[in-house]
Amino acid sequence: MVVFCEGEASEPDYVNALKRLPDVRASTAIDIEIDPDQGVPMTLVRRAVERGKDDEVDECWCLFDVEWPQHHPNLKQAIHLAEQHGVRLAISNPCFELWLLLHFTDQTAFLNTDDAERRSRALEGRAGKRIDADRYMTSRAIAAERAARLSWRHQEDRTSAPHDNPSSTMYSFLEAIESTIHCGPSGDR
Repeated sequence: MVVFCEGEASEPDYVNALKRLPDVRASTAIDIEIDPDQGVPMTLVRRAVERGKDDEVDECWCLFDVEWPQHHPNLKQAIHLAEQHGVRLAISNPCFELWLLLHFTDQTAFLNTDDAERRSRALEGRAGKRIDADRYMTSRAIAAERAARLSWRHQEDRTSAPHDNPSSTMYSFLEAIESTIHCGPSGDR
């Protein structure tokens, strides 16, 4: 599996912590590719489409943010291109820091990027984007349940990116790499 990240700090830190988990390490090989220009979603998806043509690659994922109030350009086109080519997406709206927040608390109200980042930094007591990812590992299942409930709420409301704030489909990524994480229709594991 190849994971494409737009950020060079929090997302790769988190995925690297997942890679160290015994269950994940035993069952899934994960390579992380960080866009050197901290690319936008369309750039990541295009790179994933190209990389997915390699017979050695069984699955490609792109992890990226929507961003509020200014969304990434061509977001809907990137999502459509990914769907056309079987590239899996873990999209966080407004940003990855929402996913981090969900490890500690429910978040059902709209957030802009600045607020999500500020709240996430305050919870961990950090100044920048680098995270102590190991501290999130014990609560990843509850974060997955909370994120899945947000997705089901948006499905019922018929809202999709970029209008599905707050949301994170990182739970789908966890389900793909970790046999112990499963978020069924009722949020049960």
